[in-house]
Amino acid sequence: MTDKDEYFMKRAIEMARKGMNTNAGGPFGCLIVRDDKIIAEEHNKVTSTNDPTAHAEIVAIRKACDTLGTFQLDDCILYTSCEPCPMCFGAIYWARPKMVFFACTKKDAAKVDFDDHFIYDELEKDIEDRNIKFIRMMRKEAVSVFREWAEKTDKTDY
Repeated sequence: MTDKDEYFMKRAIEMARKGMNTNAGGPFGCLIVRDDKIIAEEHNKVTSTNDPTAHAEIVAIRKACDTLGTFQLDDCILYTSCEPCPMCFGAIYWARPKMVFFACTKKDAAKVDFDDHFIYDELEKDIEDRNIKFIRMMRKEAVSVFREWAEKTDKTDY
C-alpha cells in the first residue's frame, strides 16, 4: 500500500460520509482510479434515486465505464469504503479491475444493519426452497436466442 492508495481510500471514505450526510443513501463510497487519476467517485444513492442497485460501487463502475467508453476496467483500481456486497462483488468481477482496496468489512457493515448474509444463504438453497419464488418457463424459446448468439459472427465478446 502506498501513500497514493491511502489518499484514494480517504477520498472513498469522504464520499461515504458525503452520501450519508446528504441522505442520498447508506454510508458507502467508491473511487475508480486509472494511472493515479480519479476516473469516477461516487457514493451510495439507493434511497435518493429509488434504485436498489445504486450502491456506490455500481454507480462508480457505470460512471467510469461511461467516461472511458468501455465495459471493462482492467487497467483500473477500485477503492471502496466497505467490502463489497454480493451484487457489487459480481459487478466488480464483470468490470475486471486489476485490484480492489476496501476499508470496512462485511462484518462491520452487518453491525450497522447492512447484513448481506441472507443472500449468501439463499444462493446455497435449491431454487424451490428460496424465500422469493423463482419459476422457470419458456426455456426452449429462450435457448434459441443463446444458439443464435453462439452463431453470431459480429458479436463483441466479453
